[in-house]
Amino acid sequence: MTQTIADKIYLLLRERIVTGELAADEKLRQDHIAREFDASHVPVREALLRLEAHGLATSIPRRGMRVSALDPQEIREVVEMRVALEVLALSHAVPRMREKDVTAIRTAFDACDAATDMVTWDRANRAFHMALLTPCAMPRLLDTIADLELAAARHLFAHWRDTWKPRRDSDHAALVEAIDRRDAAGACDVMRRHLRRVR
Repeated sequence: MTQTIADKIYLLLRERIVTGELAADEKLRQDHIAREFDASHVPVREALLRLEAHGLATSIPRRGMRVSALDPQEIREVVEMRVALEVLALSHAVPRMREKDVTAIRTAFDACDAATDMVTWDRANRAFHMALLTPCAMPRLLDTIADLELAAARHLFAHWRDTWKPRRDSDHAALVEAIDRRDAAGACDVMRRHLRRVR
């Protein structure tokens, strides 16, 4: 599917917000963004509305569109929602997995282990989780999970960017092993444990 200019603006701004390059409460100025992308205000507005819909930006009367605040209390809710929803998705995904799905999971797993910086690792980590869950074929559920993963990623960058080190993720390895056995219950147990570590 071809990316529109609004898609490109949204994805780049999303990345900057998640990694903390754009800080909480920073103003998202339409004219500056339009100049950077050599675009009209129409795709910029579309991108900003998408950021708002995904909880990454907030429109404040008389103050304009700003990067959403990062609430430290939010992470507990995000973790509990991810546990409930990702385990649900995984329980439906495992029985439906085909060889191409397993290949996508292994590719994302290898990318996580090979990452040498946090930005690369975060992209690969989210890709790994979505590769595990996509076979559930529940688009609304997957969209909600994707938003929760973005919220979790913002907290990870805010708290661990300075101390992050490349490492092999033993939970990811255990998930891949459970998938190879098509052990849905085992995979769900690992996923619960894995997500609760974040909190």
